[in-house]
This record gives sequence, structure tokens and C-alpha cells, in this order.
Amino acid sequence: MGAGNRMQRQDAAMPGTLHDINLDDLPRAEFAFPGPLRDQLVAAILAGTKTSTSGLVLAYERENEPLPRVGQLSAVVDSEDRRVAAIELTEVRVVRLADVDMQHALAEGEGDESVAQWRVGHESFWHSAEVRAELGDPTFIVNDDTLVLTQRFRLVHTAEDA
Repeated sequence: MGAGNRMQRQDAAMPGTLHDINLDDLPRAEFAFPGPLRDQLVAAILAGTKTSTSGLVLAYERENEPLPRVGQLSAVVDSEDRRVAAIELTEVRVVRLADVDMQHALAEGEGDESVAQWRVGHESFWHSAEVRAELGDPTFIVNDDTLVLTQRFRLVHTAEDA
């Protein structure tokens, strides 16, 4: 969840096979900010219950970062800044906040039972002091037309696989 769900630019060469993955060679995928929420999200990724995420397109624009692309591999980092897994993006879409669908909300693996419930949780995060500070806008708020980057991914490697 959040502006912090950015997958940094893919500068590392793609491994030859998924068995060749070295997590240290991959760009970082950070979910939320370090702490309980990140721990919950990373645990859901490792358990296979979280297969999608959402971020603000504005966060990429403000950092002048390219949007992630299908096929990109990233290393998931936990709250201790350890690289614990690799994920591969399987779908990347830019949609209006009002157009996020139930399939995406369910795939986020956060227990939401409706898009409205998903939106309340995400708006709370995106309106947090941490996200507003990251965006450099202390009064930032989302609305129906806010562009959201939805990303589907699959878990392809865990640190225990090494």
C-alpha cells in the first residue's frame, strides 16, 4: 500500500533463470514504511496471499522515476532492510482511484471485503503524515481522479531458496 510501494528502476541485468537470482542484484521493492504495516504486507507476500499492490503515480512523477514494467524483478525488503524475496511484475496499470476494482482489492491480500473498504484503508495511508512528507505536500489528498498505479506480481524466489 502507499506511495512507498515504488519499485526502484531496474538497473541490474536480468538473471538468466529464476534459479540464478541474487537478491542483492535487484532493485528494491518497498511496501509501506518500515514498521508493523510493512511487516504485515511482507508476510502476506511470502505467504502468497498478497499478489498486487497500489501506489500513487504522483510519487513516481515527483521522484522523476519511470513506472515499473511487466517482467521487472525486484527484491522485497522487510522492516529491517533485509532482502527477503524476489517478485516479478505480471501486470502494470494506471487507473483512476474510482476505477480500482474488486479483483485488485482482493489480490492486495489485506482482508478487504469491498472496494470501499480497500479505499478507506488506502486513503488513510495516503493521507498520513509520512506519505505527505514523502510527496512534499502537507495538505495532499486523493480524490476519484487521482491516478493509481496498480501492479500484479508473483513471488519467484525467497531468501530461504538460496
